[in-house]
Amino acid sequence: MLQVPYIRENKDQIVEGLRKRSWDDDRLSILDDIVKKDDERKNIQTELDTILSQINAISKSIGDLFKSGNQEEANARKSEVQALKQKSSDLEDQAKANKEALQELLFQVPNVPNTLVPAGSTEDDNEVYQDLEGALPDLGTSAKPHWELVEDYKLIDFKRGVKITGAGFPLYTGKGAKLQRSLVQFFLNEAEAAGYNEVNVPFLVNEDSGRGTGQLPDKEGQMYAVPLDKFYLIPTAEVPVTNIHRNEILSTEDLPLKYTAFSPCFRREAGSYGADVKGLNRLHQFEKVEIVQMVHPSQSYDVLMTMVDHVEGLLKKLELPYRILRLCGGDLGFTSALTYDFEVYSAAQKRWLEVSSVSNFETFQSNRLKLRFKNEDGKKELVHTLNGSALALPRIMACIIENNQTGDGIVIPEVIRKYTGFSIIN
Repeated sequence: MLQVPYIRENKDQIVEGLRKRSWDDDRLSILDDIVKKDDERKNIQTELDTILSQINAISKSIGDLFKSGNQEEANARKSEVQALKQKSSDLEDQAKANKEALQELLFQVPNVPNTLVPAGSTEDDNEVYQDLEGALPDLGTSAKPHWELVEDYKLIDFKRGVKITGAGFPLYTGKGAKLQRSLVQFFLNEAEAAGYNEVNVPFLVNEDSGRGTGQLPDKEGQMYAVPLDKFYLIPTAEVPVTNIHRNEILSTEDLPLKYTAFSPCFRREAGSYGADVKGLNRLHQFEKVEIVQMVHPSQSYDVLMTMVDHVEGLLKKLELPYRILRLCGGDLGFTSALTYDFEVYSAAQKRWLEVSSVSNFETFQSNRLKLRFKNEDGKKELVHTLNGSALALPRIMACIIENNQTGDGIVIPEVIRKYTGFSIIN
């Protein structure tokens, strides 16, 4: 969430950034609405402070009037105080309503894209930051997509998953379940080697946690809710992990904080349909290893690139063909200032599949979280938060299964054979 002083002082910069998100003049007018609402807040507070000061002064004089025997004037002053107290109560109600209205306006404004973010309205406008080295893999016309291979080798039972829950909830079986578990262990071990502290987080979060990282109210319709308890199933471990230090004041020495977590992820994916949802391409429940950092503002963009390097290292070790995109303004997440997406090429589907997003949110999340640190001068500053998928399992599984299919079976990447205990699925 943007801060009102930042909006006041940097309106031209914000307008320029939001235009990259294809915001027109009508939408940009919300910035003026925010400033007007904040002016209203200041006026209410000034009037309230004046009245409270009057109440204090008059209340003090009442005692003196009673002591001097001037009871009639004292009682008149008491009546005046009661009228002022009613007015102050009305102003406090106005201040509360104003605060809520201002908050709702601020919740509607996304993060301001970094200057590196290309303008554009759709994923077609994303910029190829690093292209695939070499030619695209070609398996020939006999290659099968993963949804056929997993049935042939009894790795995933989609039909029974539908029976148990519904579409988008696969049942992993046998070597498919073990391959999934092996990848999780590999990702966690790599994160630990890179200095990330592993945490095991709750898979349900409250509304404050959802608001803190920006899922609420922006993505409320995409989250599975437990209305009786006002909980939400997490769409990613980013949500509980980033909320670990909500409403805390850290010291400079605490930074950077580096966390990794494995979790199931739950997403309604409302409105998704077509070829993109076939097999493992898009699920309602999937597993993912997440990396999260909370860092000094001066270091966040250097840290972002170390996180990009970390994800790239995983894909290299898995020997998967990949490319890196820099997302355009129209495809950028609501809370992100800059995002790099990793795509792996599916040689059977002959298309690129997104497998990771690595993002810098700057202070957008930490402002909502009230997550601050004391700098060297003892002043409180908002930290910068970052996160990345390292990695999401479904499409990695799909690409490993598809790209490594041979006449003898599916070859397992060498780096995870010590976890699977087998080198081929046949």
